[in-house]
Amino acid sequence: MAEPTLAIIAGAGVLPRMLSQALRATGREHLICCPHGLEPELPDNESTEVEEFFFERSISFFRSLEKRGIRQVVMVGKFHRPRSINFMRLEGSTLMAAPRILGSLRRGDDASLRALAEIIEELGLEVVGVEAVAPNLLPEPGLYASRVPSETDRSDVERAAYIVEAISAVDVGQGAVVAGGLCLATESLPGTDAMLEWVAQTRDQPPAGTRSGVLYKAPKLDQDRRMDLPAIGPTTVAKAAAAGLAGIAWEARGALLLDAERTMAEADRLGMFLWARPSLR
Repeated sequence: MAEPTLAIIAGAGVLPRMLSQALRATGREHLICCPHGLEPELPDNESTEVEEFFFERSISFFRSLEKRGIRQVVMVGKFHRPRSINFMRLEGSTLMAAPRILGSLRRGDDASLRALAEIIEELGLEVVGVEAVAPNLLPEPGLYASRVPSETDRSDVERAAYIVEAISAVDVGQGAVVAGGLCLATESLPGTDAMLEWVAQTRDQPPAGTRSGVLYKAPKLDQDRRMDLPAIGPTTVAKAAAAGLAGIAWEARGALLLDAERTMAEADRLGMFLWARPSLR
């Protein structure tokens, strides 16, 4: 068995499991590592031990990966900003890098992830994205449920795509909800689920038995696509349905379809469309 040259830095959610399965299917050996306190979801038969590391000692941890023959790092899943730092645990090398990381947190998620990637690469590792190691996880253009979007749906998707592009220019969010050409909500720090819950609580619901409006998701303008790609999964479908939406669209090859079979089956059950749409540009 070949020694692993790739390490997955695993956040919360199903994506670490999906990526590990995709890598194993191609025979790519890998390590799985996660920040202290996170419990990534892994396959039931996953034999790889998860290595945990502390934020306060992250620089020495990444240096140890390089010394062990790891050449590439891919960061997937949901990561939470550190709410506090244990100064008793803090090492000197991480202390020197902390101002760069903590300072970037004030400029948005993309800025903070870029800063972290730069630091990791300064330690001799290459930060890669899902597209580089498991491109099949990014859906190609097409429909992924039985329902076909109407002309009104397509118009709403186009409107939402331009709105997402506008808010992404200031590193705010990756999603928007539009119905009848009107923007009902845009994604911000609380995330997609919170946005959809707010729409469900505040919008005028369409007549019984009908749906209207769309959720659209896409990477931010000039986003570093190695990290924090938008994702759609079963929970997204359920919350979009509760908000009365007709379907979900996203930028093809720019978003991840989580638990694809479950997500597509749920969309079919609820009578919603799933559309991987070519990008605006």
